[in-house]
Amino acid sequence: MGVLTGKKALVTGGSRGIGRAIVERLVADGAEVVFGYRAAGDAAAEVVEACGGRAHAVRADLADTGQTRRLYGEAERVLGGLDILVNNAAIGVVKALGEWTDEEYDHVMTVNAKSVFVAMSLAARRLRDNGRIISVSTFNTIVPVPGVSVYAASKAAVERFSAVAARELGPRGITVNTVSPGAVDTEMLHSANSPEGLRRTVDFTALGRLGVPADIADVVAFLAGPDSRWITGQNLLVSGGLLL
Repeated sequence: MGVLTGKKALVTGGSRGIGRAIVERLVADGAEVVFGYRAAGDAAAEVVEACGGRAHAVRADLADTGQTRRLYGEAERVLGGLDILVNNAAIGVVKALGEWTDEEYDHVMTVNAKSVFVAMSLAARRLRDNGRIISVSTFNTIVPVPGVSVYAASKAAVERFSAVAARELGPRGITVNTVSPGAVDTEMLHSANSPEGLRRTVDFTALGRLGVPADIADVVAFLAGPDSRWITGQNLLVSGGLLL
C-alpha cells in the first residue's frame, strides 16, 4: 500500500503540466483525487484514464469564486470528504507594469490569489484533522524579474495566506506549506520566455537543466504524506539550485 492509501485529495488545475504530475503522483502513492480543469477537456480525460479510475475530473473556471466553491463541494461529494488540498491552478502573465489594465489585474488576482483564499477558507472549516494544504507559488516572489509584477504579487499573497493558516490550523494537526518552483519545462514557461532566456536560466542553475513537472510533484507528494508531519508554515524553493 502507498503512504497515501485511504487519503482523499483535491488538486486545482490538474489536467496539464505540474498539476497533472501532482495528480498522477498522489494517485501512485495511494490517494484518490478529484482535480479541476478549466477548458482542457481532452487532457483531463487523459489524466483520468492514466490514473485508472482513481482520479476524477471536474470542470471549473476559478475566475468565478462560485465555481471554486462548487469544485470544493463536488470533491467532497465524490470522495466523501477531503484530507489534502493542493492549490495549483494559476495564470502566468508577463507584462510591463505600465501596460496592465484594471480588468487584467483583477482576472489574474482572482484566479491566482482569491480562488486560493476561498479554497483555503473552506478547508479551514471542512478539511479533516491531520490534513495537508499545499499551494504552488513561484521563485518570482524572491526574484523580481521584469514583467512579473502582478503574477509575483498574486503568489506572494498565497504565501502569506499559507503562513497564517499554518498557525491557525496547527492545533488540528493540519500542515500548510507552499512550494516555489524555479524554471520548469511547461507550456507556461515557454510562453513567457524566449529560447535564449531559457538557455541563460539553465546556465544559472546548479543542476544544469530545466525542471520537469515530476520534480515539483515529488515535493508536493512529500508534503502531502506522513513524513512531512513536522513541517508547516514553510515555503520550499524547488529550483535545481537556480542562482538568486
